[in-house]
Amino acid sequence: MINLQRRVAIIGAGVGGLSQAIALKTTLGFNNFTIYEKASEVGGVWRANTYPGCSSDVEIHWYSLSSDLNPHWNKSHGLQPEIQAYWVKLSKKYNLYPHITFNTKVLSAEWDDAKQQYTIVAEDVFSGRRTSSVAHVVISAVGILEAPKIPYEIPGVRKFQGTSFHSAQWPGSIDLQNKRVAVIGNASSGAQFVPSISEDPSVEVVNFIRTPIWFNSRPHIPYSDTEKWIFANIPLAMRLHRAWIMFWFDFPSIVRPSDKTLKKRREAMTKYILDNAPSRYHDHMIPNYPPGCKRTVANSGFLNILHRPNLTLNFDGIADIVENGIITKTGEMLPFDVIVYATGFIGERYPMHVRGLNGATIQGYYDAHGGPTAYLGTAVPGIPNFYLLAGPNTGTPTSTLFVEEVQIGYILQLIEPILSGSASSFTVKASPTDAYNAKVQERLSRSVFMHCYSWARTNGTGKVFNPFPWAVTLWWWWLRKPNWDHYVAVGAEKWVWARRRKAAKNILKCAAVLTLLWPYMSGPVHRTWRQTICDW
Repeated sequence: MINLQRRVAIIGAGVGGLSQAIALKTTLGFNNFTIYEKASEVGGVWRANTYPGCSSDVEIHWYSLSSDLNPHWNKSHGLQPEIQAYWVKLSKKYNLYPHITFNTKVLSAEWDDAKQQYTIVAEDVFSGRRTSSVAHVVISAVGILEAPKIPYEIPGVRKFQGTSFHSAQWPGSIDLQNKRVAVIGNASSGAQFVPSISEDPSVEVVNFIRTPIWFNSRPHIPYSDTEKWIFANIPLAMRLHRAWIMFWFDFPSIVRPSDKTLKKRREAMTKYILDNAPSRYHDHMIPNYPPGCKRTVANSGFLNILHRPNLTLNFDGIADIVENGIITKTGEMLPFDVIVYATGFIGERYPMHVRGLNGATIQGYYDAHGGPTAYLGTAVPGIPNFYLLAGPNTGTPTSTLFVEEVQIGYILQLIEPILSGSASSFTVKASPTDAYNAKVQERLSRSVFMHCYSWARTNGTGKVFNPFPWAVTLWWWWLRKPNWDHYVAVGAEKWVWARRRKAAKNILKCAAVLTLLWPYMSGPVHRTWRQTICDW
């Protein structure tokens, strides 16, 4: 029985927050929740990233909600407008809009241990008006791509008098025709939009690259009408297709490639880049770190368009940004009308103040442990009833949505006793959190992630805080159910007795079955069989 007085707050209306809300409704039948969203629409990264060519890196049938597979995706990898429309449709289907407070940024969440609830302070992003509310459970769905990173370490970033913006804040009204455009960065985002903006020959594009990246071939293959019909009408066809994608992505993590295989892979990726890039760039295009240390970028046209006369790659480095352009480290002054920063996101700082027991804070815990740290990437010691989606060390080369769905199933088990009123709070213990993260970091210390400067490491070279260093199948196995011994429960007498009663019932059921089977097991043959089993 759900206690209607209990309330859940979800921070963020991206794919994680929406999936969590849908699960609250469909799995627990719980409706007393609010989603706080700083923007004016749902979708998260798919609402924010509207740059040309934005698409999913993972095949779209695995980047779909497991309860709402879509047989009508146009290609193997979804484009931003199609993915955004999918999440808007789901939000309407499950009537989530009445639960969402738009244009509202959560500033803080502070735990009141006497009342066993959080006080949440939020701010209207337009008026600045602040409001306060309470919640018994808070779920953070802000993800790791919440705060765009502008490289203020480059001198003069604020001096530029032209138009400048981060790729995650692409202006819908921007017209690049007849403009000189500087693109700083060439990882996932830059490699997606540079082919689109350079398609117009009147746009002169210079892509500044500090560190080359590894590319692989990941063509966007259209689904035929026949395939869509099969997905829509043949039972299990779409789920088998999804399962095959999962296996294909996860297999390299299940069976570790040999050194010989890794060497061949690096040689093949090198050849792929050199075969597609113009010879004038060959000396600069091959990374000096092994594949996998940074995110491998799907070549959705970037290498193929490097021959365009209006596109130049610049590897000289940026010395200064001035009012009308960029000065390279060779002293060359290049004038620009527009600068686009494809420079990633800030991942090592939690974006809001959260205080739990005895003054504990999430950022304080991160700092004390050398960077973002959590138990199973989901719970933080000293912070009761607060759960992270896509938290520390949850990054995989597979589907982020699948990772979050696994977390959501785990979180539902933790919060169901809270929402039913049979417990007040659960707080993860420090010792299992330390043990888990020691295992994670030991594994990472022997991994490819240690061989390069990366945003996924504290200050670029410190603790590796983003990747999950095993197969996503293991992730699912570890989070299939909570280890309740790893949590401190408060006000949980009803819940404890309910668990004991359930355990006693299971024992009695087993005893009854054994009693009924005993006459058949007591014969000579069965005694021998039973003895064999016992000896084993």
